[in-house]
Parts: sequence; structure tokens; C-alpha cells
Amino acid sequence: MTTSAELGLPAITVAPGGVATTTLTVRNDLDIVEAYTFEAVGDCAGWTTVEPARISLFPGTSETVTVRLAPPRSSSTRAGEFPLGIRVLPVERPDLVAVPEATVTVTPFHELRAALAPRRRRGWLRGRYRASVRNLGNAPTAVTFAPGQAGEDLRFAVAPEKLRLEPGESGEVRVQARTRKLIWFGKQATWPFEVTVGPEERAEGKDDKDAKGGGKPEAEAAVVQKPVLEGEFVQLPIFPRWLLALLALLIALLLAWFALVRPAVRSSAKQAAEQAVAQQSATPAAPSGVPAGDNPSAPSAGNTPGGQTKPGAGKPSTGPGSQGGPGPGGLAVPGTGQQSSATIDVQTENGAATTGSYQVPHGKVFDITDLVVANFQGDQGVVTITAGNKTITTIALETFRNQDYHWVTPIQVPEDQAVTANVTCEAPGTPASGKQAPTCHELLNISGTLSDIRPGN
Repeated sequence: MTTSAELGLPAITVAPGGVATTTLTVRNDLDIVEAYTFEAVGDCAGWTTVEPARISLFPGTSETVTVRLAPPRSSSTRAGEFPLGIRVLPVERPDLVAVPEATVTVTPFHELRAALAPRRRRGWLRGRYRASVRNLGNAPTAVTFAPGQAGEDLRFAVAPEKLRLEPGESGEVRVQARTRKLIWFGKQATWPFEVTVGPEERAEGKDDKDAKGGGKPEAEAAVVQKPVLEGEFVQLPIFPRWLLALLALLIALLLAWFALVRPAVRSSAKQAAEQAVAQQSATPAAPSGVPAGDNPSAPSAGNTPGGQTKPGAGKPSTGPGSQGGPGPGGLAVPGTGQQSSATIDVQTENGAATTGSYQVPHGKVFDITDLVVANFQGDQGVVTITAGNKTITTIALETFRNQDYHWVTPIQVPEDQAVTANVTCEAPGTPASGKQAPTCHELLNISGTLSDIRPGN
């Protein structure tokens, strides 16, 4: 005396999200009326039900119930083969329990959820993105990423190239979009692109082959929806519009300066140079051997080549020797002295030395009271001034532009002797014209009293 139970199918194939059924036949071989309840056991118990859940049988009778399998479409429902047992439990004789078994094959399915972040990038040459994916299927999947663009303006790189994800597992890859050339000027360009996410073809075929249980579920598992992620790269120009506008403004201002301001500056400098040349040409040096007083065009002791007058210049000093003095040929004649001046013009080649002089006429004696030396070009070198056999001074040219000396007691130069200016030119300077001079050019103006000499005994 026992209870017998038998499943209608020894092997059942079911797809996640679908329903599969089989039958369970129960026979009462006892001599009493028995009631039976049903309980599914094994990995499939969570989504297996028996309808009806309780039956009663007279002795020697049997009844068939329905076993319903409905696995959810979830990554928790793993693909593969699993044992299924239905426990048939007699209420009056629980020790006579029966457990018929069958094999359930759950077919695999592929489902991916993916996202691209950020969706838009801005840059000069490239944009970097993150593509994340989650395996919502019930089988391990090798996921690949295929970026693409309608044109050929972008090149792509994916790292790593693929991911292998278990059911319910997530992963992330780096996607780089790079343009083929820079935009130097003009407007920005927008390049839309797509990234197709899907299982690797070989992995997909292998998973479908491993799913046993008939051709139809296998064909359904092969249909995979591949997510398509949309992205955008906004390429910026190297030089934006506002910078081009600023450069255009600066160029316009520069052209305006050359057209308006610079000619006025050059005209002012040219006018000043012409004025200096005119003043210089108006004061020629007295020829050697001619008294300065006979040259009405010679400048006075207080006038420099630039037309500037120093305080005290041009006024002869007075003293005991101002009316003449003893000379080699005798004494100066009282009452014969008169104010006189002379200009020595010295022009010297670069790297050379030149001496200019003024000789006291025969029968005269020259009492020097004022001396002005002009370096109006700003030359570099040395000037040495002598009177007769006496050296008055030696000056470095670069230390002055105009230098004057005045004496209360005159410096006396006898007849037939000279006042000299020796110039050594090291580097010509730059006059007011703004163009460097080819030679050094100095002017020496001497003033004093020119007197007659009384013949000696």
C-alpha cells in the first residue's frame, strides 16, 4: 500500500518571462480516502506552482493536476539546467510521501542597460566620455562598444575594448572622440555620434548553443536589442571671434598711429634738425690769422651752437690785465684794447684726431676772459684746449653738451701763438635730426680783449 505520482514530461524547457506547463498524475493505492497536498522543491521552487494545490482520492482512484513554471525575466533567473521535484504529501499517511522529478532548462536572454556621460563635451581637438553598462540578462556576456559617426570627421578609441559581465554586474569603459584637424578661426562645429553597445557575436552564439531545450526558445534568445548611446562633441576654434575682433581693432589703431601720429613726430624732429643746421651755418668760423673782431658773423662768447645762452656768457670779465699786458716784443699799448671773439670749428673722422686753431695776429696780444665749448651732437671722445704753450683743460666729450669757463684774470696769448682745440673722435653722436652723424663735430668759442703791442727798447 503506497502513493504513486508521475510527472507528464521528464524534461521541460522554459524561457524567462514565459510559462511552461506539465502534468502530475497522483494515484491512491491505499484502502482509505486520502487527501494530498503539493510542494515544489529545488532551484525552480520559487516560480513553480501546482493547480489545484490539494486533492482528495478514493481508494484505487487517480487524478491529474497541472504543474506551472513561470520564471521571471531577471538576472536572478540564471540560464541552465536545474532539477525540479514535486513533493506529494498524504494528509493521513504523511510517511508515504512521493517526490517525482524532472529536469528544467532555463534558456538564456541578453539585456543590457547603458548610459553615456557626459552626453556633450567641448574642446579644441578631442572629447572624453564614460560609457557604463549593466548586464540585466541571465547569462555571462562579453559586451562590445562600437562608436560611429555619419561622416568621417571623428576618430574613436575605446578602452578597454570589451567587458565580460556576469548577470547583474556593471562595468565602465572610456570613449574618446577626436577630430581630424583643428579649427583655427571661425565658428565652432558640432559633431554628433553614436555608440552601439551589444554582446560579442561569438559569446552570443555560444550562450545560445549551451541553452538546451528546443529550437524556438533558442531562436528567441538570439534576438538581442542593442542600446545605442547618443553623444556630441562641440569643437571650439583656437582663436574665437572676440579675439579676432580685438586683433582687428589693434591693427586699425596701429595703422591710424602710422598715418596720423608718426608723421607729426617726424615733422617735429625734422624741423628741429633744420633749425639747428640753419643756426650752425649762420655762425661760420673765422679764418686763421684774421682777428675775430673783423668777422661780424662770429657768435659771441655766450652763444652756443644750439642758440642757447648760459648765465654770464657773452659779458667780458674785467681785471688788471684786461687792457693788455707785456708780450715778447714789448708792452701792450694802453687804450688800444678792444673786445674780440673767435670760433674754432673742428670736424673729426671716426677714430681719428683733428686740431683746430685760432692764431693771434702779429703785433697783437689776446687776453682770454671767456671760453665756451659745444658738443651739440653728443659725440664720444676727448677734447684738449690749449692757449699758447699752456693747456687750459681736457674734457671727455660724452660728459657734456655745452661747457663754459670764465676768468677774472685773463689768460694771455702772445702774438703769433694760437689757441687750439684737439679732438679725438671715438664715436659720432646723434644730432636733433635723429640720424647718426658720420663725423664728430665740436665748436670752441673764445672771447676776450685784443690789444696792440708797444715795441720794445
